[in-house]
Amino acid sequence: LQFTEEKLGQAEKTELDAHLENLLSKAECTKLWTEKIMKQTEVLLQPNPNARIEEFVYEKLDRKAPSRMNNPELLGQYMIDAGNEFGPGTAYGNALIKCGETQKRIGTADRELIQTSAINFLTPLRNFIEGDYKTITKERKLLQNKRLDLDAAKTRLKKAKVAEARAASEQEVRITQSEFDRQAEITRLLLEGISSTHAHHLRCLNDFVEAQMTYYAQCYQYMLDLQKQLGSFPSTFLSNNNQSSTTPVQSVSTPSVLASASASLPSVSNSVVTSGLSELKSSSGSRKARVLYDYDAANSSELSLLADEVITVYSIPGMDSDWLMGERGNQKGKVPITYLELLN
Repeated sequence: LQFTEEKLGQAEKTELDAHLENLLSKAECTKLWTEKIMKQTEVLLQPNPNARIEEFVYEKLDRKAPSRMNNPELLGQYMIDAGNEFGPGTAYGNALIKCGETQKRIGTADRELIQTSAINFLTPLRNFIEGDYKTITKERKLLQNKRLDLDAAKTRLKKAKVAEARAASEQEVRITQSEFDRQAEITRLLLEGISSTHAHHLRCLNDFVEAQMTYYAQCYQYMLDLQKQLGSFPSTFLSNNNQSSTTPVQSVSTPSVLASASASLPSVSNSVVTSGLSELKSSSGSRKARVLYDYDAANSSELSLLADEVITVYSIPGMDSDWLMGERGNQKGKVPITYLELLN
């Protein structure tokens, strides 16, 4: 009745003090943004809505969700299967297998990020929403009920005309006022704990950032290692039947990647340009050489190389000192000496 009369403007309402109102507003704001951040973090870590629903159901049933490949792992497996199908000895097949293995490593890192973030970030946020804030909501409802009781007692006191009724109403007001003040204090103490919640969530946020930093650093290192293995995709490569291709393929040039890969290669000029290379350049003979790194030909006069393959090399009078002529089957072209190791 008191609540209805307040809505109709027919009864007075005891207002909460400004400090308590500010605390209530801060709690509501914290709850709103915590929910939004938590839900969007879940979307970030698991973009598939069906998978999120499945995980939620299994969590409610207190059962472990079945383990499935994540997207990087699935892509990696497809690449490895395709590489084996095309032939690990072919340039494309070999590159697919290397890329697939890297994708699977990224998939493993992705799982670690999800697990770490769930424990160190999402769980504390969820505990606040489902624990602390529910307690605050419960005590706030009790405070609302105590306020309605107090205002109803005040209304009865105003309407009391007989001295005996007035004395009873005054006693009721004192009791309801005491209960209201006590409940207001309980609610205030709980609400002041929001500051501690913010401090705790800040530590959790730092843990989340650290987990992301670790994940992206791992992914960067994995891709850097892959880049060193691949160099860049060769423009001329062996066909799937292992016969030499005489038709050059248009170069897929990635200058930034190639520059980065070249910059990351160790400086081996002094160790590679040995007396053997000097003798080779000064003679008209040929030697076998093992390729140290993948190399993508910059133009039609150069020969693309794959790491660990063995080619024939020889020198041509007037050629730049940093280059040799290389032959693979009926393919030939200039090759950089820093990418070679002469074989005895």
